[in-house]
Amino acid sequence: MQPRTADPRSNAAVGVCASPLPEQLPDDPAALKALLREQQHAFELAFKAREAELQKAFEARILELYEQLRLARRRMFGPSSESHAGQGWLFDEAEALAESATEAGDTATLPPPATETTGETPADTGKKKARGKRKPLPIELPRIDVVHDVPEAERTCACGTPMVEIGQDVSEQLDIVPMQVRVLRHIRKRYGCPQGDQAPVSARAPGQVLPKSNASNDLLAMLLVTKYVDGLPLARFEYVLARAGALVPRQTLARWVIGTAQALQPIANLMRDVLLGHDVIHMDETPVQVLKEPGRAATSKSQMWVQRGGPPGKPVILFEYDPSRAQAVPLRLLEGWKGHLIADGLESYGAISFCEGVTRLGCWVHARRRFVDASKVLPAGKRGRAHEALALIGKLYAIEKEARELSNAERLARRQSRSRVVIDELRRWLDQVLPTVPPTSVLGGALGYLHRQWPRLTRYLARGDLPIDNNPVENAIRPFVVGRKAWLFSDTQAGARASALIYSLVETAKANNVEPYLWLRHILRAVPNATTVEHFEALLPWNLKAEQLITA
Repeated sequence: MQPRTADPRSNAAVGVCASPLPEQLPDDPAALKALLREQQHAFELAFKAREAELQKAFEARILELYEQLRLARRRMFGPSSESHAGQGWLFDEAEALAESATEAGDTATLPPPATETTGETPADTGKKKARGKRKPLPIELPRIDVVHDVPEAERTCACGTPMVEIGQDVSEQLDIVPMQVRVLRHIRKRYGCPQGDQAPVSARAPGQVLPKSNASNDLLAMLLVTKYVDGLPLARFEYVLARAGALVPRQTLARWVIGTAQALQPIANLMRDVLLGHDVIHMDETPVQVLKEPGRAATSKSQMWVQRGGPPGKPVILFEYDPSRAQAVPLRLLEGWKGHLIADGLESYGAISFCEGVTRLGCWVHARRRFVDASKVLPAGKRGRAHEALALIGKLYAIEKEARELSNAERLARRQSRSRVVIDELRRWLDQVLPTVPPTSVLGGALGYLHRQWPRLTRYLARGDLPIDNNPVENAIRPFVVGRKAWLFSDTQAGARASALIYSLVETAKANNVEPYLWLRHILRAVPNATTVEHFEALLPWNLKAEQLITA
């Protein structure tokens, strides 16, 4: 038989190739028949292997789509298993709350003031257990006495003797005075010499944050709190003012916000100095829509970068607007800083990790959240490998909860003796399970994230003061997210930057247990007269005491 060039025998439909025939085919018919049988057998084996491979990939894809669909339905219609069961009460309607309330719950618990009628001192009243276990309202709330007297005709005894007052019954109601819109008339006296020998002198005008506007400093404080603490859009605040007879367009309100933010920039700068002066910073980001950005569509998503840090007793929360989510943003915000940065697995924090003196830590909440999603795609009542991971991570958080009140040295010892054991057990479990789970599944994604982030996730064990997760900054972002659902977007970049600055101020005040409105009103009254760094430093929330805030 003539020699021939060997060509692969292939089936293009399935992509399976048989072994090539030798260049010299045997002349013996029996040998040729055996060779062809061998080729056919090899082709069948290759076809079955390829078929099994395609079937495995098909099943993995079906599982991936099924898990994505189940997880999406759970997120849309199901409860969140990460939240405490009691948190659902925060979002119940008033009718639902009223149905579960008792008649005794119709009364708000007020602390009884120490008066001569009760004959008790504040120390005595403090020993009594509050009715209904409610936290009593502050005793500093003003009390207005409304006296109800018995008609004179009813104060005569049946025997004809006039009755005398022998006591009184006192009950208290919680009342509220609606917001009052008024006009302040600043009258500046002017004096001059009757002889005309000297130019007249006038009283100095009070300092104003926006001297060219007709908005008082107190109104600006209320405006900022209404939008950035209460989440009320400027358009709705415009309606609130209109009901009181003050017609202020929302465009004017927006200019007032931007102008006030510019006046408060020095305080934000001092806060940044305090933040960068500490070696532990939390960082995260959340989307924000800005309609008028140069070279970008109105539907483009920008970012609000959030940082939280500061030394003990001086927590600082800073918001920073930037159109980009690139690695250059953390580099710019943390330029020259050295310390431990806690962030999620986003690649935007990759470049900052290679800067000298910067150590990046991972977030166990983000790792845990992926296993929570993996547990949600399982049938109801079924436990799987995701639950095993959640149980081990739960042990880590139980140790952290026990060590919350310990010193840094004691917490470090607890981590090394107990947390290290759980970490090693979780690592062994991960090495055993990871190769057996398809990487495209929800559980495979959780395992892959845990494996990739492992060195960053375990670095918190090195010190007692390093956090286990990024929850502090995520909690700081939450008020911004709630407000964003109301006002939806910023119109201009100037408005976005002003919003970032005001959120920085009010969230830092809240983190320092300072009431935002009283603090803003205090600093807005003081800023027009502040001329030195010391003046501005005195206005920082940790440098003020409650009794220093203006209450009138």
